[in-house]
Amino acid sequence: MVKILQLPKDSRPREKLLQRGPQALSDAELLAIFLRVGVPGMNAVALSEYLLTHFGSLQGLLTASESEFCQIKGMGQAKFVQLQAAMEMTKRYLYESLEKGDALTCAEQSKTYVASVLRGRHREAFWVLFLNQQHQLIASEMLFEGTLNAASVYPREVVKRALDHHAAAVMLAHNHPSGHTDPSRADHQLTKLLVEALAWVEIRVLDHFIVGEGAVLSFAEQGWMPATPERIKKV
Repeated sequence: MVKILQLPKDSRPREKLLQRGPQALSDAELLAIFLRVGVPGMNAVALSEYLLTHFGSLQGLLTASESEFCQIKGMGQAKFVQLQAAMEMTKRYLYESLEKGDALTCAEQSKTYVASVLRGRHREAFWVLFLNQQHQLIASEMLFEGTLNAASVYPREVVKRALDHHAAAVMLAHNHPSGHTDPSRADHQLTKLLVEALAWVEIRVLDHFIVGEGAVLSFAEQGWMPATPERIKKV
């Protein structure tokens, strides 16, 4: 196996990143920089390619359990901990960029964040983004976590947390462990129920996201957000 230092300089992951930027690197090359070294018979790039093949994708690797990860030759608890720390820093960076940034007027900003916290989970989880009058992020919380198939969501708890944060609006999100983003009838019913419950305390529901394996679906973009019931508007 050719050592990385024996490769042409512009083919080495570190040098390539410095010369062309991280976006120019493949998943395997980025992972190789993180791993730093390979194992006997495989340099860091070859080991990275093996890991991506073994786990099926970068996402599969990043969401592997400690036992699954450590079963791979050359991978141990130290590397697992480093990888988890790197992912958590990414999530916190995204949160800070939303918390201190402009109003969330673009669904893509919110999609990126909810995907970072919900994608790859093996249990269904329900997340809420609490926003102020200018639609800037106040807080982001996982309120419910269920089984592989469903989460029990209690509207009174969503309303309570929204009032606790003095929110003027919220965005809802949950994941589908199956990987599909198609909303169920229950997803539509829950959205309607929460729109109505929050409307009583003058809090708007701007969107509901469903996070799947490779995509995030926005109810607002699909035109599926329920209107505020007339009886509440007249109160």
